[in-house]
Amino acid sequence: MYLKTILTFIICFVLVNTIDNQAVAQEYKIKTIVIDAGHGGKDGATHGVYSKEKDVALKTALNLGKALQDSIKDIKIIYTRQTDVFIPLYERINIANNAKADLFISIHLNDMPVRVSRVVDYYKKVRGKKVPVYRTVTSKSTSTRGTETFVSGTGRLGEQDEVIKRENAAMFLEDNYQKNYEGFIANTPENDIMLSLMKQTNRERSLKFASMLQQEYVNAGRINRGVQEKSLAVLARAAMPAVLTEIGFVSNPEDEDYMNSEEGQNEIVNGFIKAIKNYKRIAETSF
Repeated sequence: MYLKTILTFIICFVLVNTIDNQAVAQEYKIKTIVIDAGHGGKDGATHGVYSKEKDVALKTALNLGKALQDSIKDIKIIYTRQTDVFIPLYERINIANNAKADLFISIHLNDMPVRVSRVVDYYKKVRGKKVPVYRTVTSKSTSTRGTETFVSGTGRLGEQDEVIKRENAAMFLEDNYQKNYEGFIANTPENDIMLSLMKQTNRERSLKFASMLQQEYVNAGRINRGVQEKSLAVLARAAMPAVLTEIGFVSNPEDEDYMNSEEGQNEIVNGFIKAIKNYKRIAETSF
């Protein structure tokens, strides 16, 4: 009986979703985008020859927000930070969840790790024998370049459960919520299926937008390091499509110059705008 109920629910959901998909898509509008400038304040150690990741990320975020408001009508832009301040990771995504955002974009700069090794500095004689004396040296690759975009890995999709449940909790404050939300009751097998479908939808839309963004990098002649699923805290509890994008390597001199230049900023922001417009068009007509 239990299995029959579950199967019946899934079949009904798929049929209703198929029939109503176009109507729902026509009603859905992307109204709110949260732009997150990575790091900030005391979290700002990553740097290149002359610029810091937190500063370039902030400049890019502010430029993107302004360009979005100028190019897309009736769009609300929310920043997680607009100055050089430290915002905890959990608070960044909370800002998006509380605003019921339709898209979350976290902007970062990539960096290569510092490698530590020991080399012989000189020799000294100990009891008539030459003994090497070592010193520690650090090095970092400066040749690696390119862009990449991340979405939350499947291993952290479970962290979205409580967020989605909390967002839906407001319905229990309404009069006649049983009637208004018939078929959507918390802590039931049916609701668990709905929850799983919502998480999967956010994941698929995140991957879709990430691919669109990477394609715009490619169109601008940037090196494409691809779309990856990673276990990232800032994305784990997102109740909407969310990506973290690395706009270049601050450890690479050419990338650093490009990201700090007016031309580079314009190209990066224009790529974001094109990807967002494409995603918005598809989300509002096809999803």
